Amino acid sequence: MNVQPDRNSTARWRQLDLRHHLSPFSDYLARQEAGGNRIIVEAEGCWLTDSEGHRLLDAMAGLWCVAVGYGRKELAEAAYRQLLELPYYNSFFQTTVPPAVELAERLAELTPEGFNRAFFGSSGSESNDTVVRLVRHYWHCVGKPEKTDFISREYAYHGSTMAAASLGGMRPMQERFGLPLPGFHHVMPPYWYDFGGDLSPEEFGLKAAKAIEDKILEVGPDKVAAFIGEPVQGAGGVLVPPASYWPEVQRICRQYDVLIVADEVICGFGRTGEWFGSQAYGIEADLMTMAKQITSGYLPLSAVMVHDRIGEALIDYEGGEFAHGYTYSGHPVCCALALENLRILDEEGIVEGVKTDTGPYLQERLQSLADHPLVGEVRGIGMLGALEIVQDKSTRSRFPSSAEATIKCRTHCFDNGVVIRAVRDAMIMSPPLTISREEIDQVVARLHQSLDQTANDLGVG
Repeated sequence: MNVQPDRNSTARWRQLDLRHHLSPFSDYLARQEAGGNRIIVEAEGCWLTDSEGHRLLDAMAGLWCVAVGYGRKELAEAAYRQLLELPYYNSFFQTTVPPAVELAERLAELTPEGFNRAFFGSSGSESNDTVVRLVRHYWHCVGKPEKTDFISREYAYHGSTMAAASLGGMRPMQERFGLPLPGFHHVMPPYWYDFGGDLSPEEFGLKAAKAIEDKILEVGPDKVAAFIGEPVQGAGGVLVPPASYWPEVQRICRQYDVLIVADEVICGFGRTGEWFGSQAYGIEADLMTMAKQITSGYLPLSAVMVHDRIGEALIDYEGGEFAHGYTYSGHPVCCALALENLRILDEEGIVEGVKTDTGPYLQERLQSLADHPLVGEVRGIGMLGALEIVQDKSTRSRFPSSAEATIKCRTHCFDNGVVIRAVRDAMIMSPPLTISREEIDQVVARLHQSLDQTANDLGVG
């Protein structure tokens, strides 16, 4: 590590940050009262270093995205080479660039059979925004322009644009903003611990899927264009669906001629132990959105993969121009870096390692926390994990929001040198795919210590 603690620089950066930088998802008054943000200045492998010299084990992979770890010189060199050769050109006006073409081909090879076309953007939000317009364009092409509505789930996260936030089911992102926009509907998520009651997980999975059918019938099958879902709902609390859920969702959507959109922004590129979450759950989608781990977060890039069922129709029918795109669609530097990142994931066997080694080990070690008095449920798959924090295990009752149980736990985690996120009543994690068994042991040990400190704060024996 090259960084030396510098209190003067830290104070200056925090003041500049407070004065000039509106950071995302922030309570600006609370941030002001706290004296500013933590300043991260360096990273290597699975570790971060802040401006005061503290080292943090990043069990969130940034925002779910740093697949191959921090500090991979191969990725920096791939970007550098492309910057020298062709730093930018657009994909408008019947032009394109080689890295975008080659990446589209590579994605067609990696994704499930039938996905042969890619539309590029810069973020998962952009890709899910693209899906809304692409799906409506498709139905217009095939002579059913009245099919415009989308069904999603509560607690779903699909991005922050107006359309993507409407697709999502995060109410705080919709209040005050006039969202969701018309034509977006939400049903219960496959969240057995909260909504399953006395049903078995398999019974509840069928019930949660039926909520989609009920909504299709309520809105009208002739109006519903698509159902969108993350294979595992990530930012919603790492909600792992019962095994019965996705097969029934698929049956329902096919019955009513409703497209299936798999949001792979978090689950894609090895997070579940398969290249895509759709493969882990047998989802036969019509469109797939992806971002984050496509570049390991090193540069902004996203894609919508379009199945031939949709892609061929866009060509075969006289639908006119698809009037949609972004300045940075297929950016050559981002695409070149993505190609190198996918090479590393493949040639180093990182995805297979998550499936057969470190993923099962993470799940095993997290289960060791199931007996803690604060932990009501441990759930996860691959490099995704969550602990449900409860006041009473027997009744699944939660602490009142005023207790800030998970916020307290998150603070202790940071103080103990591990980055773990708080979502409602859950502590969630998503480490880099390259994390070692020894580092997993450290994550669990530091989380256990933080749970003990939180229990002490809350007066739990």
